[in-house]
Amino acid sequence: MNTDSTLPLSRRRLLCGCAGLATLSLLGCGQSGDAASAAPAELGPQVSCSLDGMLLADYPGPKGQIRYANVAEVQWFCDSMELLATLVAPEQVRPVISAYVQDMALADWDQPQGHWIDARTAVYVLGSRRHGSMGPTAASFATEAGAQSFVQAHGGRAVRFADIRPDLVDLSGGALHDTRM
Repeated sequence: MNTDSTLPLSRRRLLCGCAGLATLSLLGCGQSGDAASAAPAELGPQVSCSLDGMLLADYPGPKGQIRYANVAEVQWFCDSMELLATLVAPEQVRPVISAYVQDMALADWDQPQGHWIDARTAVYVLGSRRHGSMGPTAASFATEAGAQSFVQAHGGRAVRFADIRPDLVDLSGGALHDTRM
């Protein structure tokens, strides 16, 4: 038996097998990373809006966040109206991994923290008397009951995400309502 001729073949098989296992391990890590990256992030005191640089903690009302495919950083929005305008814009072509807004039935309007819900399953109240960072906002709720309770207290009308059109979340002139800028 000539061991010299089988040794390189065995070594080659061993190396190929190790390389295959390493590749599978990396693929598995990427999948769990995608699941983790889809989870909502929490607001910190220095988190700023991806569109205009405003500090989210300085303003009332519901906030938003989007995670895009192939973008490591969370894209923050100081107002749910900005997030909705981004999601429903006809020119929006970047693949969205996740989008979250806050359930304002649970979050404090003046300093909202946590209570993140999927933006695409939320119910929104448009046209209420409550304002966010950019003036009139879309108050977000996890349930129809939460939205209707808000309508009773602050006016407006409840709209499901699927029914939101770009003209309902027009941002033109929103900053004109903010006297703190």
